Amino acid sequence: MSCTEEINGKKIGYQLCASCYAEMFGSFNSSANTDILAGLFGSPARQRARVCPVCGTAYSDFERTGLLGCASCYDVFKEELMPYIERIQGRVVHVGKVGLDAREQDLTRRLSGLQEELELAVREKRYHDAERINAKISEVRKRISAGGEAQ
Repeated sequence: MSCTEEINGKKIGYQLCASCYAEMFGSFNSSANTDILAGLFGSPARQRARVCPVCGTAYSDFERTGLLGCASCYDVFKEELMPYIERIQGRVVHVGKVGLDAREQDLTRRLSGLQEELELAVREKRYHDAERINAKISEVRKRISAGGEAQ
């Protein structure tokens, strides 16, 4: 079954099997009924119009290109991305690299923490803090690239 929606002035068309159509829009056979109910209750396609507050990437951008704009996109679009990730990688839990020594593991953990701090600073519009944190991230990445050695 096919249906069309207009989101932000762009027409988006869908080709759905009967089961998916019923799951998304109910068991109504009339497209007029579907459009009315979608307008009243909001359809899943409208929910996908979310935009990442950090980089401005919309879910429709990911659907079109297969690329996300930043690490924050994974949190914003987590619900939609998990089925893709599981299908492609076979699991949704990161198991990490094998054979990292303790120094590299510490740096990797530090990098992860700094990235979270950076996202929070940007969300809270603390740009001076974000600049300082970004400099620390660059330093940690250089140390990781050098094999954990201090530079």
